[in-house]
Amino acid sequence: MWLVLLTWLVILLPLGAFAWFKKRFRFWSDRGVEFIEPELPYGNFKTLGKVEHIAPITKRHYEYFKTKGVPYGGVFMLSSPLLYILDVKLIKTLLVKDFGYFPNRGVYFNERDDPLSAHMFAIEGQKWKTLRNKLSPTFTSGRIKMTFPLVVEVCKQFCDHLEEVVQGVNEVEMHDLLSRYTIDVIGTCAFGIECNSFRDPDNEFRRYGKIAFDKLPHSPLVVYLMKAFRKYANALGMKMLHEDVSSFFSNVVRDTIDYREKNNVVRNDFMDLLLKLKNTGRLEEAGEEIGKLSFDEIAAQAFIFFNAGFDTSSTAMTYTLYELALNREAQEKARKCVLDIFAANGGQLTYESVANMGYLDQCISETLRKHPPVAILERNADKDYRIPDTDLVIAKGRKIMVPIFAMHHDAEHFPDPEAYKPERFSPEEVAKRDPYCYLPFGEGPRICIGMRFGQIQARVGLANLLRRFRFSVCDRTQIPVKYSRTNFILGPANGVWLKVEKL
Repeated sequence: MWLVLLTWLVILLPLGAFAWFKKRFRFWSDRGVEFIEPELPYGNFKTLGKVEHIAPITKRHYEYFKTKGVPYGGVFMLSSPLLYILDVKLIKTLLVKDFGYFPNRGVYFNERDDPLSAHMFAIEGQKWKTLRNKLSPTFTSGRIKMTFPLVVEVCKQFCDHLEEVVQGVNEVEMHDLLSRYTIDVIGTCAFGIECNSFRDPDNEFRRYGKIAFDKLPHSPLVVYLMKAFRKYANALGMKMLHEDVSSFFSNVVRDTIDYREKNNVVRNDFMDLLLKLKNTGRLEEAGEEIGKLSFDEIAAQAFIFFNAGFDTSSTAMTYTLYELALNREAQEKARKCVLDIFAANGGQLTYESVANMGYLDQCISETLRKHPPVAILERNADKDYRIPDTDLVIAKGRKIMVPIFAMHHDAEHFPDPEAYKPERFSPEEVAKRDPYCYLPFGEGPRICIGMRFGQIQARVGLANLLRRFRFSVCDRTQIPVKYSRTNFILGPANGVWLKVEKL
């Protein structure tokens, strides 16, 4: 009897699972939406994290839907329906005009068991809105200007170190070095700590930062399931961060706060601003009441500022040097731009001169087009939403995706998209394009809050590097560059080796 039941279970369970998947996979066809035929059980993302990053996967999907001439198209992540948004006017509507329907990214966080994961990039609803309002004043131009001398000083140390390195060997892995630069900048500006990554490349900040990004505690599949079933994952106490990473950053923030408060230390950096909010709820003694921050809120924001800032900026700078090494004419033009700025300011960089660097800015923008730090934008529907002028309703909880990497490589928006052409970002060319086909920092109310600081950090670094060094390809340069398959950021899988010559 038991053998018969077991036999039937062995037969019926796979058949039942197959029937369930087939029914789920009819989701888009039942709604008359163009879709890509999924595979059991992965849906349309079979190779994600196994052999490639999500960027090329979404590019193939995008190209398929472009041949169909549709403004949106359906795919499946495992069995869950996912809607690509392709039309730039519809993207603007969803990210800006109708932001209230799609206010959340759907990123996994666990405020109870993993408080550092409850940072502004991840949290949702009124908590996000309140925190964004509290922190936005700390990222104004005036506030960032106060940290400018700190950035310049770290950059000088970085260039001096690179000069020593190239005296011995002129082939340098630039992604590693630039990561040390951005770690030292953010360590100084966010924590008031001299990380000294040039002399001590295995310091704790760098070590734990690499673990946080490169050695995730879960596979991409498990992360997706945690996001899709967050309530259950939270109940099970699942975390996005390694325990030692959380402990390290929490202890650093606690020690920094204790030291500054006991010794009345003022450094005019971001930690000072967070401390003012913690203690008074104001950024100025007689200023507007913004609201107090808890320790956990300060620690979480310091953590995301560090991790998001160091990897995105170092990657963008690395790819800029890589592209300029391949395009010597563009490199010389960028160098002339930089030298003219230094000459006009007595051999120094000022905050005002860095705010607009002409051709170098165009080079950075073109780099962010070819290699955007984040390949996709994700949003979750917070309530049922009918797409304008259609009968399609995106139900509450469903996910939409804007394929940034794919759009940036669309010949309709950027002719000859694989070529590196900084001239695309001259004021005249920018004015001709719809701005919503270029979204390296996102858009709408959830646009990257640290965008201005990241731009300053990259401009200062690249300007000083081009002033003092020439970059070219060498035998170890991987052309084309290959992307890491596991990092959420679009980072190089094998680093970026370049020949570096002191000028």
